[in-house]
Amino acid sequence: CIFLVLRVGSSQMTDLLYTEKDLVTSLKEYIRQEENRLEQVKEWADKLDSLTNTATQDPEGFLGHPVNAFKLMKRLNSEWGDLESLVLKDTTNGFISNLTMQRQFFPTEEDQTGAAKALLRLQDTYQLSANTISNGDLPGVVHKSRMTVADCFELGKIAYSEADYYHTELWMAQALTQLDEGEESTIEKVTVMDYLNYAIYQQGELERALELTKRMLKLDPNHQRANGNLKYFEFQLEKQRKAEAEKKEQEDKKREKKVLDKREAQRKRSKDPLPERKKYEKLCRGEGVKLTPRRQSRLFCRYFDNNRNPRLLLAPVKQEDEWDRPRIVRYHDIISDSEITTVKELAKPRLKRATVHDPNTGKLTTAHYRVSKSAWLSAYEHSTIEKINQRIEDVTDLEMDTAEELQVANYGVGGQYEPHFDFGRKDEPDAFKELGTGNRIATWLFYMSDVSAGGATVFPDVGAAVWPKKGTAVFWYNLFASGEGDYSTRHAACPVLVGNKWVSNKWIHERGQEFRRPCAMSEME
Repeated sequence: CIFLVLRVGSSQMTDLLYTEKDLVTSLKEYIRQEENRLEQVKEWADKLDSLTNTATQDPEGFLGHPVNAFKLMKRLNSEWGDLESLVLKDTTNGFISNLTMQRQFFPTEEDQTGAAKALLRLQDTYQLSANTISNGDLPGVVHKSRMTVADCFELGKIAYSEADYYHTELWMAQALTQLDEGEESTIEKVTVMDYLNYAIYQQGELERALELTKRMLKLDPNHQRANGNLKYFEFQLEKQRKAEAEKKEQEDKKREKKVLDKREAQRKRSKDPLPERKKYEKLCRGEGVKLTPRRQSRLFCRYFDNNRNPRLLLAPVKQEDEWDRPRIVRYHDIISDSEITTVKELAKPRLKRATVHDPNTGKLTTAHYRVSKSAWLSAYEHSTIEKINQRIEDVTDLEMDTAEELQVANYGVGGQYEPHFDFGRKDEPDAFKELGTGNRIATWLFYMSDVSAGGATVFPDVGAAVWPKKGTAVFWYNLFASGEGDYSTRHAACPVLVGNKWVSNKWIHERGQEFRRPCAMSEME
């Protein structure tokens, strides 16, 4: 579920695209006016050039003609003044005024940084090389776009400003590679190498930093910082070698004990679970846990009428089991294209940075781990929302009056929502206190667009991955029937790699479900 990091959702990005198109049209009109003005000046110059060449061959004879004398006076007294006005004519007003007006809609420095961070996030999550991204070789891409040296350099600089030297190195190295391959740029090699050198040094690779410094000095022998670094790196390397030699002597004496310690460390590491972040990223790439054939055989597709619900009796819904524990089901063709269009049109004017519940205050706030744009829609606003709410109630048999409003979210490229729980845990007693409807018992999630690449909903603890498919919805319970939280429902929205993702979700609460989903006696039931 951005990203921004994109603070700008895909619908706003579309608006920016049309803004830029309008500016290009305005710029071309300015160029046309300038070309017309310069053409007039050129015609005047060509005419006078021919005339003066003829006149200066025999000045006295030329001026002996009274008409020529009169026209010379006329030209110098008035026509050159007209030409001066033409040369000084300002044709920029229309373009400048349009640019000034549109500037209020331009992205901010923060937006640009967010877009850069989104690219870096995608690079890590989907294990993409800087060269792959720079060449635009991404899966599902229709409009391929290549990055210039200046683009790579800018990305590296943003990483540098965040003290992210790993990504600084990757992108400065890419910029340098493209310069070495002959790409023309206003960015100088030595400038790129300066940043690259510092990033390598900060990661403790002194030998590489020294080699790069020597290469810099071949390009610019007078580079002040490189000359200083050369002496410093040589000193530090010598110091490091001495320390390593002393350390080797000590290690030789303890080699036998070290082998035993290493085996113990390996034994401990083998027991350590894979960090959640790594599991999340593997699932986003389509890797990770797969259901065993036995568990897979228990998953089915069916037509579902929810115990002969009158609204579903003649038109049962298509239900598919996605996962067994926790039980995640998908409903196909559950929302129409026209309903999706209506929901998106209602949401677009009010999309803003998505929020999360702060467990400390119980209030909504923005968070770096949820990057998207969202809006809330009430049933009374439009009959389509009312119909959608009723459909969710018919399928789940859960009360919608105590559910939260329909939340619509738009994730642009890089948009994400890192692993989280939808329900409030025991250490968050005030999570939904202001709503007065109890905890979030269940989640219903509509997919309102297909996504070219990325954007899966994943459950890292169990290894489930659900991929977006327009017109479908997925449903799961966050709480056991006992009211206890099901911690296996911890989930995340993977970054959108290519395309944009529209979803809408309904968080259903405990109040009103007392007779619809009676409480169980067993804690995990």
